[in-house]
Amino acid sequence: MGDSEKKTTTSSKGLLKNEELYQYILETCVYPREPQPLKELREATAAHPLAVMGTAPDAGQAIEMVLKLINAKKTIEIGVFTGYSLLLTALSIPEDGKIIAIDVDRKNYDEIGLPIIRRAGVEHKIDFIESQALPVLDKLLEDDENEGSLDFAFVDADKVNCKNYHERLMKLLKVGGVVVYDNTLWDGTVALPEDLMEEGFMKEVRKDATEFNNYVATDSRVQICLAPLGDGITICRRIC
Repeated sequence: MGDSEKKTTTSSKGLLKNEELYQYILETCVYPREPQPLKELREATAAHPLAVMGTAPDAGQAIEMVLKLINAKKTIEIGVFTGYSLLLTALSIPEDGKIIAIDVDRKNYDEIGLPIIRRAGVEHKIDFIESQALPVLDKLLEDDENEGSLDFAFVDADKVNCKNYHERLMKLLKVGGVVVYDNTLWDGTVALPEDLMEEGFMKEVRKDATEFNNYVATDSRVQICLAPLGDGITICRRIC
């Protein structure tokens, strides 16, 4: 990888304080195995002013492995942005697999992600719903056949609602199904004393993230792993 590609495609998403070590991980194990459509979407997203919202490629690699390990076929995604994790999922599930993708605004997806997804030949796997997530989840739960029907869920959305999403996903996921929550370490701020943080967005979301982390850590319905990949991902496997 040349210096120009590093500058345009890499942001400091990792929690490792040594940027060189994070680059080593990306360049040794992540980028060489990244499918070309994902690379194209990552590079296109890097030019967006809110590129930091995109799924980190090292976290994406772990998600891909989870999808393959559980042979996921029916999935749901809450929070899409440009669609990196959505494309990753679509490439990982079978040809007849399906993804319900929910986001309040599909503009970034339509303008950046969708053309690449179409060229990758996986658009038919995606059912995009432009909406707040909770009404969609509640609508799904109105049909008893949807309970226990999903293999996998990915949540990269408003942290204040993560507990609400979790409760609904515990009904929609089958036993053995997995949900992954993104940004659960929130740039490492979850470990900082609250009084050291300035008032504002980062502090507000830190509060939501720590409350969710404490909540899910005591949930006996799931086996969990909080991994320091990207901005922190919490992997929950439903066990009952």
